[in-house]
Amino acid sequence: MSVSRTHDIALCQSLRASVFTDEQGVSQSDEVDGADGDAVHFLADLDGKPVGTARILLKGDTAKIGRVCVLKDARGTHQGHALMIACIEWARANDFKRCVLGAQLDALGFYEKLGFVAFGDVFDDAGIDHRNMEMIW
Repeated sequence: MSVSRTHDIALCQSLRASVFTDEQGVSQSDEVDGADGDAVHFLADLDGKPVGTARILLKGDTAKIGRVCVLKDARGTHQGHALMIACIEWARANDFKRCVLGAQLDALGFYEKLGFVAFGDVFDDAGIDHRNMEMIW
């Protein structure tokens, strides 16, 4: 298992399409938002196979983590955790002051275990209820 930074946006988009579009029903137009070219991307690899991805959008002193996904057959192998740790460590190493994300409601506990705190009201993103979360250091 490994997580590394990647510049292969097409591969990341393919993994995201499998999870968000095919599995969760998010439209392709909602999923591909035009921000990938400005983002830092990470790829999770399990036994030589790409199984997950995440990206970070940069705004001031804030790193916005998003598009975190792991293929269905690789869930339960800690790939999501490894992706998040890589994103957080990258943000800290690059002098960002906080990480934020929009979490699907059923993933709140996952992010809370990493140290994120929810704030604000529930909001709809592509037909799925979310809450904003942040980690400040």
